[in-house]
Amino acid sequence: MPNYAYVVRDAAGQTMQGTSEAENEGILRRRLTEQGFDVAEIKQTKAKAKQNAAGFGRVKLSDLAIFCRQFSTMIDAGVSLVRCLEVLGNQTVNPKLKRIIADIQSEVEAGQTLSRSLQKYQNVFSPLFIGLVRAGEIGGVLEESLQRLSQFLEKDQELRRKVKSAMTYPIIIGVIAVSIVLLLVTFILPRFMVLFKDLGVAEFPAPTQVLMGFSDFVIHKCIYLLLFIVGFVIAFRIFAKTRVGSRIIDRIKLQAPVFGKLNHKVALARFSRTLGTLLESGVPILQALETVAGAVANQIISDAVLEARARIREGDKIGEPLQKSKMFPPMVVQMISIGEESGSLDPMLGKIAEFYEAEVDAALESLTAAIEPVMIIFLGGAVGFIVIAMFLPLIQVVNKLTEAGGG
Repeated sequence: MPNYAYVVRDAAGQTMQGTSEAENEGILRRRLTEQGFDVAEIKQTKAKAKQNAAGFGRVKLSDLAIFCRQFSTMIDAGVSLVRCLEVLGNQTVNPKLKRIIADIQSEVEAGQTLSRSLQKYQNVFSPLFIGLVRAGEIGGVLEESLQRLSQFLEKDQELRRKVKSAMTYPIIIGVIAVSIVLLLVTFILPRFMVLFKDLGVAEFPAPTQVLMGFSDFVIHKCIYLLLFIVGFVIAFRIFAKTRVGSRIIDRIKLQAPVFGKLNHKVALARFSRTLGTLLESGVPILQALETVAGAVANQIISDAVLEARARIREGDKIGEPLQKSKMFPPMVVQMISIGEESGSLDPMLGKIAEFYEAEVDAALESLTAAIEPVMIIFLGGAVGFIVIAMFLPLIQVVNKLTEAGGG
């Protein structure tokens, strides 16, 4: 987990400094506030871990899922932890993960716990990953935790793959449409305009004038548009990294037309799957909720989860604060309440996750089916307008030639 340095004031107004690990800044701020402190400043400290040992590259969820499944199998077979890491390091294909495993192996050989060794690579191993490993170490069921973790990663990977694949087709169509339009207005249209002027066309029709103006802008002034787009993207990223900006963007993600419901369902599926996996592995509910708040990737839902955690600390049940947040549908709240009362919360969360994963599948299919005709109409309309705008002057030329021939 990331490490943060903070400055707080106690009830007497005395300033105190310290450091703490947390999933993100918001979770640490909420934790300090619950302890009665007034938070003045929180800054993430630079990791003192051996991040350079990992080198460049990327570790995919599929690599981590295979790593967990093989790790679990060897632990269950009675192979020692160090020997497991050695075998996994030798057979791992991903070069970055291979270097990470080698470094973790050396740390474990030196007497460090596996979970503490994993924390050095927080860009690779999520708080959920580390939390489940820690719970497995404490409970003596590391192989079960790794097995559940591999199942969770495979489900998460499948969900992300479905979302990406659903967005691939519209993006490809959009790129093709923009490319065709740019080709027509930057190369073909100017040549036709020169030809029409040579043929004596003095005044162009309105659609042709609009197209000529757009062509002139793209050819001579598109640099300003590119600079504006680059500046907007940079400003947006800076704004998104601020606490206020991230909250605004996350709220827009949940309320946006069409995509808002999809993002909400994805967040609910991830919340249910993550919390159920943690509870099934024996992680205490307060710690599990704190981990989940950092894993849902949405500040609005994260705040609702942290509010539920604060209420549970005071003795309340989990369902009531989730219902008051209005971020969780009545069905989710009722199923969680029933699971909490019957002592079967983790399997109930698994059923909720399966339901919303199926809902995401259906929403993606509907979205893809709706986007396809819209994109085709857009592409056909753009190309059709350009063709008509280019042929109108040609009709004028033909009419003039006909009139000259008749005269």
